[in-house]
Amino acid sequence: MKDLAGKTAFVTGAASGIGLGITTALAQAGVKVMLCDIEDAALGAAIEGLRRTNADVDGVKADVSIKAELEAAAVATTDRFGKVHILVNNAGIAGGGGYGAWTDPAWSWTLGVNLMAVIWGVEIFGPLIESHGEGGQIVSTASIAGLISGSGMPYNVSKYGVVALSEGLREELAPRGIGVSVLCPGFIRTRIGESARNRPARFVEAEAPPADAGAAPFISMIRERLAHGIDPLYVGELVREGIESDWPYIFTDAEFEPAIEARFSRIKAGFDRVRGREPRR
Repeated sequence: MKDLAGKTAFVTGAASGIGLGITTALAQAGVKVMLCDIEDAALGAAIEGLRRTNADVDGVKADVSIKAELEAAAVATTDRFGKVHILVNNAGIAGGGGYGAWTDPAWSWTLGVNLMAVIWGVEIFGPLIESHGEGGQIVSTASIAGLISGSGMPYNVSKYGVVALSEGLREELAPRGIGVSVLCPGFIRTRIGESARNRPARFVEAEAPPADAGAAPFISMIRERLAHGIDPLYVGELVREGIESDWPYIFTDAEFEPAIEARFSRIKAGFDRVRGREPRR
């Protein structure tokens, strides 16, 4: 999609952080954008700020972990703009701990927002992009943690799912004129560490899990890295370039490249162990 001007995008988690960075970069390229977010006040502020730059934007509130609300958001988008060319499945939360601190509500919330909403987004908006025959792009936000997990946390598992889904859909949707990109950011200056502010009541644990004192240094490190992370608008500009050039993977920096190479080396070593053996049939 070399020429984005006049196209329409639907962006989830668009009121702040990476979502607002992507929305801003697309709007600056002349894209009409429907912002979708669960936070009313932030959504209103984002729309107001963008309209001051003469951006053609609108907004719809939705809890993306509820499929019906995403479906309603799609109707609102087509009613307002007519067509959809770009889907950005960006909404995401950090929820749940590692082994020993799992809870069913944390798994349900994290997978609902981070993975099921991506699946539903493609299911709902894919046919809308196909319908006009003008081509389009789907971008889904995963994470570097979707390529190098390092933990059994629900967040990491959900992001691996987004990577797998995106890789598979890229092959499936290319013949239909739809490109698919997966965004794998590193540490970005966002409020993802404050995800609990938007936790719906149905996902609140009846009894809080025991605190893991050993996790405190790790949590402190994550918050420090986020506070001094990459500018979300820079990420948005990378995503805009990725859409224009149909990048399969969109990375924000090369910090974790050695860790990814080490993972692939371990995978290769697994194949080396069975190389030359004749499998028993």
